[in-house]
Amino acid sequence: MITHIDGILEEKNPAYIIIDVNGIGYFLYITLQTYGDVPDKGRIRLLTQFIVREDSQKLYGFSSEEERKMFNALINVSGVGANTAMLILSSLKSDELVSAILSDDVALLKKIKGIGAKSAQRIIIDLKDKVSKFGISHQISSAKDNTIKNEALSALAVLGVDKKKAENTIDKILNQAADELTVEELIKKTLKSL
Repeated sequence: MITHIDGILEEKNPAYIIIDVNGIGYFLYITLQTYGDVPDKGRIRLLTQFIVREDSQKLYGFSSEEERKMFNALINVSGVGANTAMLILSSLKSDELVSAILSDDVALLKKIKGIGAKSAQRIIIDLKDKVSKFGISHQISSAKDNTIKNEALSALAVLGVDKKKAENTIDKILNQAADELTVEELIKKTLKSL
């Protein structure tokens, strides 16, 4: 019904935002991923999903089509409601969730608050065939890569580098790297790329 909203950001909170569109304020629930993507002020455009229940009508906002697709897929899994879907998407990026589903990573999904072993297995079983058709890029990375990435991000934050820019740059470098990088090499390459 409502596919997107374009307007002036009135209020920004990690759980929701309010967008003014020609004098009407729209309250949208958002994920932490979207919160990080949205500027602190000015004009913004978010993709939306409008959900009507017997007792409520809620509007959910997403910064990317991939995130909206994952939200819609998750809410169609038995036992996963909109709030749980938003919690999952706040905990994992869309590509990380796709990787977890395609690699049957129950342990990663269980780390999300409110997701037990049965729920994690149900999500994987129900969505495995669907997510491969979404066209969301995914990379199954090793735990060592994640450790190196986190250490590099921490070091770059101390140096005053914007976390979001640093994370995007590090992801590109790790995707293109033919061999394993040390933390120092990763930091140097990131600083050169920024």
